[in-house]
Amino acid sequence: MGNDQFMLDFTDCSTQRNLSETGREQAIRYGEALRRLNIPIFIPVIASPFCRARETAALAFGEGNVRVDSFWADVYRLSLNITEAEKDSTLQRLQHLFEMEVPSGKNAVVAAHSFPPHIGLGELADMETVIIHPFGSNNGFRIIGRIQLEDWERNI
Repeated sequence: MGNDQFMLDFTDCSTQRNLSETGREQAIRYGEALRRLNIPIFIPVIASPFCRARETAALAFGEGNVRVDSFWADVYRLSLNITEAEKDSTLQRLQHLFEMEVPSGKNAVVAAHSFPPHIGLGELADMETVIIHPFGSNNGFRIIGRIQLEDWERNI
């Protein structure tokens, strides 16, 4: 609810768009669906510094299971007027993150926000999950699929 203000402050949620009651309910349902399906999650879950992302992760996976990564604010800035050098640097780091393997049998989770059209993973729907198979550092990754909250709840 609300809008991200021009001078947003990550320590002050009143300067940001926050989760609605529907968003809170969706975050809880998301966590419940993954637990019901026995999806093994690598802890800590990563969250963007935006209040809405931190709250989503905490509601879905538990407050103590979340680590905030300020890099995701740089990803958000891809939709703003930044230099090509800043954009390239952010996209290179993003590529590296998508290539990183997680411990065998686990799934990494990032609670963040949509990308600008045609950048990164592109625009994402609310509570949409993009499943990525990493091939390791400098070896790329493959997008396996995109899953909506309702699909998780239907036990895809």
